[in-house]
Amino acid sequence: MTESAQQQARRQQRIEELCAASLRAMTGQADLHYRGRRLYRGESRLPTRAPHLRIDPAQDDFADCRAAADGMALRLLHSNPACHHDHCPEDAVERLVFELLEQLRVETRAPDDMPGMADNLLRRFEHWSRDFYRSGLTEGSIGMLLYTVAQMCWSRLQAKPVLEETEDTIEGTRASLVGEMGTALRGLRRHRHDQATYAKHALAIARIVGERVRAEQARAGDDDEAGDPEEGATGAFALLLDLEEGDGDDIAIDAAATGRSKVFEDAAQTYRVYTTRFDREVAAGSLVRRALLRENRERLDQATTEQGINLPRLARRLGSVLWEPRPDGWAYGEEEGRIDGRRLAQLVSSPTERRLFYREQVKLGADCAVSLLIDCSGSMKHHIMPVAMMVESLIRALEMIGAGTELLGFTTGAWNGGRAYQAWMSRGRPHGPGRLNEVCHLVFKDADRSWRRARTDIAALLKPDLFREGIDGEAVDWACERLLARPERRRLLIVISDGCPADSATNLANDAYYLDNHLKEVVARRSREGQVEVLGLGVGLDLSPFYRRCLATDMSQALDTHLFDEIVELIGGRHRR
Repeated sequence: MTESAQQQARRQQRIEELCAASLRAMTGQADLHYRGRRLYRGESRLPTRAPHLRIDPAQDDFADCRAAADGMALRLLHSNPACHHDHCPEDAVERLVFELLEQLRVETRAPDDMPGMADNLLRRFEHWSRDFYRSGLTEGSIGMLLYTVAQMCWSRLQAKPVLEETEDTIEGTRASLVGEMGTALRGLRRHRHDQATYAKHALAIARIVGERVRAEQARAGDDDEAGDPEEGATGAFALLLDLEEGDGDDIAIDAAATGRSKVFEDAAQTYRVYTTRFDREVAAGSLVRRALLRENRERLDQATTEQGINLPRLARRLGSVLWEPRPDGWAYGEEEGRIDGRRLAQLVSSPTERRLFYREQVKLGADCAVSLLIDCSGSMKHHIMPVAMMVESLIRALEMIGAGTELLGFTTGAWNGGRAYQAWMSRGRPHGPGRLNEVCHLVFKDADRSWRRARTDIAALLKPDLFREGIDGEAVDWACERLLARPERRRLLIVISDGCPADSATNLANDAYYLDNHLKEVVARRSREGQVEVLGLGVGLDLSPFYRRCLATDMSQALDTHLFDEIVELIGGRHRR
């Protein structure tokens, strides 16, 4: 049976969790994790610059994914980035080859006492080689050249024969290269433990390949096969460049698209707000007529009843990850524990009496506050009914185990900037205004009100014209500050969103990723502080570029038990990027 989009996303997350754990164990670097199918160290992304290590968890099996993690671990352990950068050529094709050769070098450093690692890497390179060959990319001269060089260098470094399936195919190209590359090939094997010396031989091979590619392009003229070193076979091989434009992976649930913001970086990652004069925090129920609220409440109740969500089971599952032992007075007349001096006289009158002790009683309780923050941007209108049912079920189950809850939302007061944008325009559009819209933070249920008292106001979620644009970073900061005012020891914020931060006026006046970068900065800062756990719940979207702990969901499906189990695991800390 074909996997659903949500099942594929869950499988991918699980594989990445296991691979990240393996990487941390091998390198001793505790801040390694995956986000959006990319490897990060803390908040810095680590590029994967080898074609055979680029994998798709949705398509490749676990052995391939583990091999990629092993390869990256060896790169982190045995490659000096400064030395590599000093020798790395600027020409695109030469850099392709140089990057590959450095990865092949570190793979020879697999420890002798870890034969499984060497086997993983061997199988992965052979798997990639077969895929490259069978895809037809070796039919052109440039594709054949790149493939042959990869096979020759790997064979020399590993002291193993080239792939038997393609040995006859590459023989002619290999013979033409041996004369030019022979000395450098021998140097690769001899100096594989000396990165600086090895780099000189790798650079010589890269330049030979670069010259041949340029010569082939000159002969071919405008021929499609060799017109662009990033297209055709070279483009497929060039995945190791790890370009910022994206991977081009075809996955069922897309990852949130993000990039670098020059405006944000030039301001030393200082977020600006043009004016806060029009910002507001408002009780969502006050924005909807009471008659409409009651009508929406009836719709929500009917939909929830039809779903048949098992709240007691959900409460027990939440309790399993949130309950903690708490003191609950003392129990007297016990047969073990601390001696109760008031009962010693009983020992004289009845020497066989053993109930002379007392001990502390402990009960399980949830000393935590959970805040659900809903992205009320325009696109969320299409998902709001299942989202409303989901958050209501979570709130009711959390209250059943004694946890504090609140339900918040964020939107803007207007489309396209509103009064803030008009004020900026009237002042001559000064440079670098920062955020250019009036934010509107919504309170559907605060932590001091029970679900029963707030249930009518929660139905305001179903009012379509509340949904405008989304400025996520400020909303996350606002929700965190509200949680910090709570007395509970543990505080969790779950952000529910179906897209990236978006405000047209702000994007036009700054750049496309200004709000994205601010959200990343806020989440990273809150994570470092450690006072609030910030989690992401993606509605048809993988939010891992923003949140280290996140879950991608498919709200087009029914709210089943498995979805709530996944949310419980997210709260419990299992879904980590």
